[in-house]
Amino acid sequence: MKAMILAAGLGERMMPLTKNTPKPLIKVKDIALIEHSINALKKANITDIVINTAYLGEQIQTHLGDGSTFDVNITYSNEPEGALETAGGIIKALSLLGKDPFIVINSDVICDYDLSKLTLPIGSLAHLLLIDNPPHNPNGDFSLTNGHQITNIHGQSYTFSGIGIYHPDLFKSHLEIEQKLPLYPLLKAAIANNQLSGEHYNGLWQDIGTPERLKTFENT
Repeated sequence: MKAMILAAGLGERMMPLTKNTPKPLIKVKDIALIEHSINALKKANITDIVINTAYLGEQIQTHLGDGSTFDVNITYSNEPEGALETAGGIIKALSLLGKDPFIVINSDVICDYDLSKLTLPIGSLAHLLLIDNPPHNPNGDFSLTNGHQITNIHGQSYTFSGIGIYHPDLFKSHLEIEQKLPLYPLLKAAIANNQLSGEHYNGLWQDIGTPERLKTFENT
């Protein structure tokens, strides 16, 4: 299985730390933030990794190289200045990811979920890891019904962790042109067709999205 780490964002919420350093290279527990994702994938024996870059992307490529230092193989998908948002970035990288389901991880999350257990159920185009709502997203993103089916919020809500597994067919209706495209509209369409599944995880998870959250995690 292949995986993609999303690392093309501007990191505006992390300013001033990201003024001259891309967010994925901000040090967390003495190693670059993106290395936490690489290590989690490697622990799950997933070593073929695509990383998208835009803002200060050359620094990321210089730091990680071809991945051999980390015992993985890294390929880069370079995006134009301003990046293509989540779905747009994935679509641009599809030729590198292949025709089979692949894992996608936001580069600014740290989670101890065992990624080797992340699988795409039959009939689903995407399967998302959901977590308890953090303080910065108290209303959540989705609900779960029948144990694993994701719906729009009805009753108990959960937050999308930024970790999921996707089938390339989720993106097939938007392949024509390279464009900025958020992920949510595609997930919403999958919900309407009962093709979005998920699971709740209550282990370690932290979104290192602001200097305050970084400081909080560093002090744990």
